[in-house]
Amino acid sequence: MKLLFAEDDRDISRAVSTVLKSQKYTVDTVFTGTDAYTYASAGQYDGIILDIMMPGMDGLEVLRRLRREGVQTPVLLLTAKAELEDRVAGLDSGADDYLPKPFAVSELLARIRAMLRRKGDFTPDILTFGGLELNRSTFEIGFGGKTVSLVAREYQVFERLMERAGSIITTDSLMEQVWGWDSEVEVSIVWVTISNLRKKLAAIEAPVGIHAVRGVGYKLEEASCCAN
Repeated sequence: MKLLFAEDDRDISRAVSTVLKSQKYTVDTVFTGTDAYTYASAGQYDGIILDIMMPGMDGLEVLRRLRREGVQTPVLLLTAKAELEDRVAGLDSGADDYLPKPFAVSELLARIRAMLRRKGDFTPDILTFGGLELNRSTFEIGFGGKTVSLVAREYQVFERLMERAGSIITTDSLMEQVWGWDSEVEVSIVWVTISNLRKKLAAIEAPVGIHAVRGVGYKLEEASCCAN
């Protein structure tokens, strides 16, 4: 799952981003309302965590503009304002939920999970394809009683392959969705991650493979000969 986190307090941003990444979310962080609007308009996010009080453009205005333009990505408003009128204004602007500061990290994570469950294209905690299972709670893949854990980037790449099993996902799309717009990593990191995933699929003798479509990207197939 890919999240956009817009928060002008860099200490809070760094701390929350670290927690979210530990939960296997891909996170883009921005510090102004203007950047939040730009990223949210152009990026493909599963959810947005949006602070109200930000320089450039406040969170409510960002939210109103996104909703006017038809962007329906779920939004959790995060702000120091806790008065009733502020909560009402946020919800009336199109927010899906509202969490005042200070907050417990456990509650933030619970609200993010609830927000993502309300998505129209919500997928369950267990994704299956060809008898293979991806557990989105434990970050494990399993087949025939055997399981293996995936580290952060492996999980994020494989989650996208499972969500669109049988369809090609471009290398550029994986770079953007998993490593983010601002990443300076080379495309070779995708090759390394795919190689590691193939080894883990082989370790549990999974009846699926990751097929490379040369010059385009990758897709998950029910096949035993996808090592190219």
